[in-house]
Amino acid sequence: MAKYLYNEEAVANLRLSDTSVLDRLVDFESARAAHLKKEHAKKDKRMSLAEAVATYVQDGDIMTDAGFSYVRTPHQAFNEVIRQGKKNLQMIGAPNTNQSFFISYGLVDYSHNSYTGAEMRGIDKSYDRALKAGKVKILSEWSHGGVAQGFKAAQLGTPGVCSKQMLGSDLVRYNPYLQVIQNPLKKDKDPVVFVPALYPDVAIIHCHVADKYGNGYIYGPAVNDLAVAAATRKLIITAEEIVPENDIRYNREGQIIPFFYADAVVELPFGAVPGNMPGCYYWSRQWWEKIMRFGGVSDENMMILLNEWIMGTKNQFEFVEKLGGAKWIAEARRQTKAAEGDNEDIDFSYEEYTLKHDSGLYY
Repeated sequence: MAKYLYNEEAVANLRLSDTSVLDRLVDFESARAAHLKKEHAKKDKRMSLAEAVATYVQDGDIMTDAGFSYVRTPHQAFNEVIRQGKKNLQMIGAPNTNQSFFISYGLVDYSHNSYTGAEMRGIDKSYDRALKAGKVKILSEWSHGGVAQGFKAAQLGTPGVCSKQMLGSDLVRYNPYLQVIQNPLKKDKDPVVFVPALYPDVAIIHCHVADKYGNGYIYGPAVNDLAVAAATRKLIITAEEIVPENDIRYNREGQIIPFFYADAVVELPFGAVPGNMPGCYYWSRQWWEKIMRFGGVSDENMMILLNEWIMGTKNQFEFVEKLGGAKWIAEARRQTKAAEGDNEDIDFSYEEYTLKHDSGLYY
């Protein structure tokens, strides 16, 4: 593996005694070797979620988020990774709450840090507690735009990109991968940030449909996922539905992940639950409120919920049944159409989850 020169101020600020833990994320040579070994012929890559996770997610891997926040995030695949007990992971978070579920089970050692919250549901106090208790260590701090540029550089095959991202913040002082340099085309002082290409070990991307070869179609914004698909060493595609190749070839326009990036394809209806899958179902607002407001109170509370919803379910269908089954599905479908302006005849009000306290017990 190559030798790297990291941002010395950031290394000191993060108290990183061994910088070799940073190397793999920016190691172009090993990433290129992994990409060259991928199957470029049309091959049926369908398998079960359990098989895909067992085969392609290994202890010590760098895993990145997909989708954005709680939209099209592969929550149910993440649950299977947790059930299988994959450990010593590094995780790139946007947001970090998707990491904190892994951290609660002691599966993540290192965090590449971003936003910590669940939108209007609150801040992820569980992640904060774990960080302060030394259960996880931050390796780098990022803005959403900064990490996106790292993935994009990998997709383009460049060593990195020069950007104005993160210059006006302290993020550069807490990110060993970033270097502030002079714009080489400007005579006058013009600082830019060099953002290196980023190569995760494994990514799981949830799509609306996919074919058996691994072509994946995303309805709506792909966010970072097209770049991540090209950057990651191993890619698992999960999809609401497996369709014939011709359906993607002739009927789908927009965001397509080409088959030669994919290592495994999993048909996984409701794979983004309890998050939002645009055009399919809305996110469970009450579920996220309870995770933030009940689980956020203590590690004990969080484990009660995670054991109930992750270890207490075998698959996404059992998870949906706990949310309310067919009644929840029908309402979630109506809500996502309303959110996209396709259904005006719906009341978005609901009974908000509030935290109650009685004799030392939060519920």
